[in-house]
Amino acid sequence: MNLEQSFLEWLSGWEAGLPELELEKVVARPEQVAVLSVDLIKGFTTVGPLASPRIAGVVPAVARLFRRTYELGVRHFVLTQDAHTPEAVEFSAYPPHCLAGSVEGETVEELSTLPFAESFVVFPKNTTSSMLGTGLEAWLQAHPELTTFIVVGDCTDICVYQLALDLRLRANLAGRKETRVIVPADCVQTYDLPVRTALELGSMPHDGDLLHRIFLYHMALNGVEVVARLV
Repeated sequence: MNLEQSFLEWLSGWEAGLPELELEKVVARPEQVAVLSVDLIKGFTTVGPLASPRIAGVVPAVARLFRRTYELGVRHFVLTQDAHTPEAVEFSAYPPHCLAGSVEGETVEELSTLPFAESFVVFPKNTTSSMLGTGLEAWLQAHPELTTFIVVGDCTDICVYQLALDLRLRANLAGRKETRVIVPADCVQTYDLPVRTALELGSMPHDGDLLHRIFLYHMALNGVEVVARLV
């Protein structure tokens, strides 16, 4: 057994042993809590070249989390969503997707039809970052009372990872030790592109299980609270 295999075996066990957190305790002071959903739109779940059944699979858990946190008094729900321009530089790395105003850019119905959906704050984004050029930083500055951030959505290793780390590092820089950034593993996911399929398409392969696990680990390594679920 080499060291790489030993780490991967450990990593699998680490993921399997992630703890659960009691949601009522997490949102005991709901006015200080925000739920942030990244890219749970049709273009990553049901429509278009980047739609993934793996990502669609977490939508029911996210919708349940939205409903329960709202019932417990949380009123800050933020959706950051791809809304690309036709000339987006990102299209050099990924196929054109989720153009602003397109069906692919629409919020998944499980969230858009929630009875409190009109209260959602939506930030369109033209890159994988939820912070750069979106208005989210200004919104956070306008809500200094927020100390707990629950991050859900896709992809674990791209947009979710970037947002969770941005929130954690932002708090670290400001010396806000009370800030919690929580990622429930059952509410995030990434896509899978096997090597054979990737070679046929001329793309880079993407092992969904491995990268999901590694980036959960990397978030935890950097101070994000990664849990199995909020119960």
